[in-house]
Amino acid sequence: MSTLPDPRTHADWQIAAAAEANNMKKIYELRDELGLVQSEVMPNGHYIGKLDFRQILPRLADRPNGKLVNITAITPTPLGSGKSTTTIGLIQGLARTGRKAIGAIRQPSLGPVFNIKGSAAGGGLSQCIPLTEFSLGLTGDIDAVTKAHNLAMTALTARLQHEFNYGDKTLSARQLKRLDIDPRTVPIGWAIDMCSQALRDIIIGQGTRMDGFLMRSGFQITTSSEIMAILSVANDLADMRQRLGRMIVAYDKRGNAITTADLEVDGAMAALLYQALYPNIIQTLEGQPVLVHTGPFANIALGQSSVIADKLGLKLADYHVTESGFGSDIGFEKFWNLKTRFSGLQADCSVIVTTLRELKMHGGGAPVVAGKPLDSVYTTERPDLVAKGLENLEAHIEIVQQSGITPVVCINHFYTDHDSEVQEVERLCNHHGVRFAVSKHWEKGGEGAIALAEAVADACDEKQEFKFLYAETATLKAKIKAIATQVYGAQDVHYSPEASAHIATIEGNPDTRHYNCCMAKTQFSLSDNPEYKGRPTGWNLFIRDVLLYQGAGFVVPVAGDIKLMPGTASDPAYRRIDLDVESGKVTGLF
Repeated sequence: MSTLPDPRTHADWQIAAAAEANNMKKIYELRDELGLVQSEVMPNGHYIGKLDFRQILPRLADRPNGKLVNITAITPTPLGSGKSTTTIGLIQGLARTGRKAIGAIRQPSLGPVFNIKGSAAGGGLSQCIPLTEFSLGLTGDIDAVTKAHNLAMTALTARLQHEFNYGDKTLSARQLKRLDIDPRTVPIGWAIDMCSQALRDIIIGQGTRMDGFLMRSGFQITTSSEIMAILSVANDLADMRQRLGRMIVAYDKRGNAITTADLEVDGAMAALLYQALYPNIIQTLEGQPVLVHTGPFANIALGQSSVIADKLGLKLADYHVTESGFGSDIGFEKFWNLKTRFSGLQADCSVIVTTLRELKMHGGGAPVVAGKPLDSVYTTERPDLVAKGLENLEAHIEIVQQSGITPVVCINHFYTDHDSEVQEVERLCNHHGVRFAVSKHWEKGGEGAIALAEAVADACDEKQEFKFLYAETATLKAKIKAIATQVYGAQDVHYSPEASAHIATIEGNPDTRHYNCCMAKTQFSLSDNPEYKGRPTGWNLFIRDVLLYQGAGFVVPVAGDIKLMPGTASDPAYRRIDLDVESGKVTGLF
């Protein structure tokens, strides 16, 4: 491998550009290394492709699965923990030790790419490439979700207009049954792949009766759409098609659900989405394959790459590394109690990523504000703050241990970290008998992740006693309380009248009463209040609403003030992204 720029002095996009110019493998090289035949890879240019799971999985059905490694983290700062960086670094590290490795990450939403968080391609010497294509839409899967979601809303609002403005005569002439839609109880809005807070609450249909039906509506970010969740949990095209038809888009005036199948739009939605069900394949800076598929956020959605991607990865490599969004209280909990149920695949170990700056923040360090310089406390030697913040890491260790999955604690190392601070973390891990590794993959790539790779390989060989947090037959409130008290550390759960009413309706339906929970909660605290750091005690979880995702097959309890449409900050990343018109290359991505 050619020498890449030093990450301490070069931006991520500069490192990626250097790797793309000198080291990037063609898609057919990745295909051959994975042992795939020509028809099983659908190229999208020279370096990106889609994998035909409909051919690959049946052909490799008798091949034993590799080891499944989940990547999670502690409660992050607004700058994140570096889970994607660690995912890529671990894949590179496993390869450096002679193990065949692959991974699955989510496709980044344009909202964070143009806002604060960046592209989620990793960082330093542990990134995936090609960076520009990965960051700016890849093969169009998120666009397909946006179109399918908005097609459902188009069908709904058109039906509303015709039923209310033109009456039964017009419907009968077109052989349409009156659905008697109640415009006050439409549970979804429109979707856009941006952080557009101005679109959260809008009025549509203003003008004459030719301009639609006048009603309140709004937008959610595409990654929070139920359709994105359906792509994540579907096992094949037939499963996706059936789930799309069960998706609820409205209720009638008697309270009965109206689905996309009732609107006769589910088939057209499936037509828009069928190519998006095929996982994408790109590569790390060091040439290992990486699957990119689906992009649901973890604080407001499922937070996982797809079931199909995991099934493919386990057949194609000895180790498959899959990332869950945000901390273990959010992404890992959903991996544990939702994704595992949908896929039937249990993880062999889970890596809990932490940074020393996160621990310092939980120990009382100055607030970390995205877009503003870090306080000097985060680069100076302060083992006392790290020690105080370890209670947050301890909570996340206990969350993973409840599942029976073996945890490995990984410090995502920065070159400004101090040995005395690292020793505090190691001391806690030794006390709990948990494997521990310092990984310098950001600075050194796969070479810096060898210790992590060995710890993970060792953990994967340990016998486990996996168990779910709750039984599927438990009541919905019992499931919510189990998550609140045993995962978040709350003392109890309180409900708004609206949330309690929705729970009663869901449990009154035999088809939905045993659905499991996909919690929507802030990622910045174990509690539902982002200001509570460390390991909060003596608080109650407040559920203000409960959404039914009948197509995806779960319910979404909405905790605290979490919103389905994030906002754009005052210093967004798009200010620094540009196009070099001489070279035709995009600059400024991170």
